[in-house]
Amino acid sequence: MPTQMSPLMRSALEEAQRELAGSFRGVFSEETITRVLDDSYRLIGERSTVGPNFMPIFVKKFARERLQAVAQSDGLVAKALPEVLFICVRNAGRSQMAAALAHEISNGQVAVRSAGSDPTEKIHPVVVEAMNELGIDVRMEFPKPLTDEVVRAADIVITLGCGDACPLFPGKRYEDWDIDDPADRPIEAVRRIRYDIHHHVTDLLESLNIAVVDTPDREP
Repeated sequence: MPTQMSPLMRSALEEAQRELAGSFRGVFSEETITRVLDDSYRLIGERSTVGPNFMPIFVKKFARERLQAVAQSDGLVAKALPEVLFICVRNAGRSQMAAALAHEISNGQVAVRSAGSDPTEKIHPVVVEAMNELGIDVRMEFPKPLTDEVVRAADIVITLGCGDACPLFPGKRYEDWDIDDPADRPIEAVRRIRYDIHHHVTDLLESLNIAVVDTPDREP
């Protein structure tokens, strides 16, 4: 574990290490799990906007996603669902909305991840509000840095305004969606952005022959 962390954080991450070691027993060594957990802590950092009780949860979740991605891309575990990765710059608005909508309207028939090429500390509160209007709770999501392993594990990579920051791997389907950034926008504008993302996600799912669950989102 990194030397500069509070005793509370150290204890929580040691518990996370034991839990992840149990989840990935026979897939990864304890040394690999510790390395990924430490690196995930380094990449996320102790954020001032996140209380000490929640930060270990975020680090553990990020480390779990990375370990699962490596296991899938290396063929160590089966991939049961098509994997879609949504990327924007801050991972605080567009990519979070897209991932949440894809999971919701596919009824969980796609596996989704999101990341940011330059992530910020927290999701935009207005995005949380807009998603809550559809009954989708993203309060426990958090901006995550883009790592190679999640790109390698994805079948489809969707970029939303992050340019060429995404690494390219052969055999992936890449799309770029031209969608406004909800940062510092009023709720009325974010609803329009949400609707635009909903439309793109619906088209994506239909292209995968995945039945779309109707939601109450309508054009503002």
